[in-house]
Amino acid sequence: MAQISKKKAAARAAFDGKDNLSVEDAITLVKGAASAKFDETVEIALNLGVDPRHADQMVRGVVTLPAGTGKDVRVAVFARGPKVDEAKAAGADIVGAEDLMETIQSGKIEFDRCIATPDMMPLVGRLGKILGPRNLMPNPKVGTVTVDVKSAVEAAKGGEVQFKAEKAGVVHAGIGKVSFDADKLALNLRAFVEAVSRAKPSGAKGTYMKKVSISSTMGPGVSVDVASATAN
Repeated sequence: MAQISKKKAAARAAFDGKDNLSVEDAITLVKGAASAKFDETVEIALNLGVDPRHADQMVRGVVTLPAGTGKDVRVAVFARGPKVDEAKAAGADIVGAEDLMETIQSGKIEFDRCIATPDMMPLVGRLGKILGPRNLMPNPKVGTVTVDVKSAVEAAKGGEVQFKAEKAGVVHAGIGKVSFDADKLALNLRAFVEAVSRAKPSGAKGTYMKKVSISSTMGPGVSVDVASATAN
């Protein structure tokens, strides 16, 4: 434990007094401070000037990260008939209908993304209280309710990230792994920020993007200069 504490203390010391860094400097700092035995995820958090409790201030969307996520995304698909084979051929990990619903109702959720064909939504709707809080509920706005199951599964497996503002107006997501080259993380970071910027709702007032910060899974966070994060 003493060794871990020393590492954490050293990481915090490296971050002291550093604020509003350029994207490149922030990534270098986060990568250098990561000390876990596993390949930590680089996480981004955006504090937005919105109140998601109001429908016209909800921020929600999807973005495909140019360098991928580095994560093996497990995909579940609700489908029947030919769409079952289509989903399996595209790489879906779990495909089903009533049987999949029962599995989820039992508390067994072994997937990171849930996709459904439109005809399955009356069935999937019964799972709203389970999937909704986990941000797993299929939604046509982000392409997870679709007849094009093949494309949806391939997108989920290929680096697509969904985002949604939480109650405090914060959007967060993983944008890659610590092992990624710094330039790839910078590319992913800016792509994510751009997507959130494009998703600015009509009801947003004042400063929309208030703060951008990044961290590794186990490490401290550092704020990123918003201008640097939005630069192409």
